[in-house]
Amino acid sequence: MSNASESLSIDSQHLYLEIPSSPQVQEQLYSTPGASRRAWINQLCLQAFLSWFREEIAPDARIYPNTAALPNFWEFINGTTITFDKYRLILIPSLAVDGDELRVQQEWVDIPKLVADYYIAAVVNPDDSWIKISGYTTHQNLKNKGVYDVADRTYSLENEDLIPDINVLWVTHQLNHVEELRAEIAPLDFISQTQVENLLERLGNSNVKFPRLAVPFSLWGALLTHGGWRKKLYELRQGVQTQWSISQWLQTGVASLAQQWGWENREFTILPTGIRSAETVQGLSRLLIIADNTYELRIFPQGNPEDKVWRFELRGTQIDAQIPAGFKLRLLTEDLQEFENNEDIATNPVEMLYVEVILEAGEGLVWETEPVSDDWEQEILWF
Repeated sequence: MSNASESLSIDSQHLYLEIPSSPQVQEQLYSTPGASRRAWINQLCLQAFLSWFREEIAPDARIYPNTAALPNFWEFINGTTITFDKYRLILIPSLAVDGDELRVQQEWVDIPKLVADYYIAAVVNPDDSWIKISGYTTHQNLKNKGVYDVADRTYSLENEDLIPDINVLWVTHQLNHVEELRAEIAPLDFISQTQVENLLERLGNSNVKFPRLAVPFSLWGALLTHGGWRKKLYELRQGVQTQWSISQWLQTGVASLAQQWGWENREFTILPTGIRSAETVQGLSRLLIIADNTYELRIFPQGNPEDKVWRFELRGTQIDAQIPAGFKLRLLTEDLQEFENNEDIATNPVEMLYVEVILEAGEGLVWETEPVSDDWEQEILWF
């Protein structure tokens, strides 16, 4: 067989899927051999599963938050999040062919931003090029019935407590069966910028082989849930200089990691005001999909360089496109705090939304929109 969506008939109880004969394995940097192997296994599992899942159950299924984010998850934890309809599942691969349990790391269960509705246990056999879906469970069952191991911060559930046939998930949604999918979990504590900097310095050292176990979970969870901090920690562990410097991008081009997130250099024409003529300015651009329409986020310096003014713009990509009423463009500090005049709201349909800020060298900002754009995750842009 050559189609990864086709199933293999090895036993009647479980679904077996073929790993593509030439899997598209992305070459990324990882700080340890264990992290590199974890990423490889997750990629094999994902490629075998996702095409089948789209064909048989959920055509709209996609990686969450996006493909570019996968390396900075796999550097630290095992599993891949997939969204479909209004639900979220996490695919948890294992090499234990004779394994008798689903073992899920605490991050996927107790970090509010990362929890899912369903958790799928998959056994990966790279030598024979197949994966076996051992079964699935809900967050509710995993949290309430799973055994928590303090030593490695995991929840485990015996295979006999899993639903072995993943097609039951499809039937459940076809029948609109209502069930309690997620258990109550406590919110994470706020951590200060000073704590974050200390954590990044300590855990950014690749000699720390298991950063997820090196500090209390409350601190680790808060660090991991912030996309910008997680990216920075990933880069530090690779020994890479920061990839998210706007000033650097304008001088030498957008860094490779940032290109994977859609950023590119652009030249913008600034329309004349008063007696001034039109002028061009170098800036950065990223396309966003919001509510099924395409928009462009622009960032460029405004006025004289010594003024240190930066302009963020959100506008449609089509001529005469309007931004609907209710849309917002918002800027936050690195630790997600608001500040004066940090957002623009469309009270009526408008041509663009924009926010202008004065930034000192080395300051960082996080941008976001409402509604949230597809594939969005927090990123810290440095100026």
